[in-house]
Amino acid sequence: MKKAIIFFLLFQVLTTNAQNSIEWDGTYQLQLTDFQSKATQIGAEVSITSIHTASSLDFGFMMNNVEFMFTKNFNSKVNCSFQRDAGSLIAPDTITANKLLDFARYEFDLSELYARKLRKEIYEQKGTFSDVSFLKVIYDQIQNKYAEEHAMATKTTNLGLDTVKLTALHTEVSKQIQNYPDFCKSCKPPKKKK
Repeated sequence: MKKAIIFFLLFQVLTTNAQNSIEWDGTYQLQLTDFQSKATQIGAEVSITSIHTASSLDFGFMMNNVEFMFTKNFNSKVNCSFQRDAGSLIAPDTITANKLLDFARYEFDLSELYARKLRKEIYEQKGTFSDVSFLKVIYDQIQNKYAEEHAMATKTTNLGLDTVKLTALHTEVSKQIQNYPDFCKSCKPPKKKK
């Protein structure tokens, strides 16, 4: 009986977390209903415009030294996801809310672009006898470039309120994602020819 209860609780935790997290897949478009933080508010009584998209680029793995030594493809270890319960959107009206939503969609795609860049860098720089510490250097560099590009987009588009500039930036990011077809989460990069 105890095992059944433990299994049920574990299943509940996993299902709740799975429903809360949206993995980037190239087809799903974020919706206003995905911003499930209690801070989310759209309406006339709101005097500010704010968004916290809760898109993230994460990298983590667990393996012993032998596994690490012979692993070349870390694509599945780099995640790009959106956390519904952490996403908040505050806007005075639905027009502004939809502009912020478009910015969130851009940011989610930008996160995937940098996830692919990270996967590619790891794949290209990982040698058989590489030390695990090289991964932190690569991750930090990619994360800094992502943060810089995100900050510039926030400034350039006025948090997505300038729809013309946002559309241009989003189109460019979408094109760049296509430049990394072998570095999606489930992809296997081709082996280098000797």
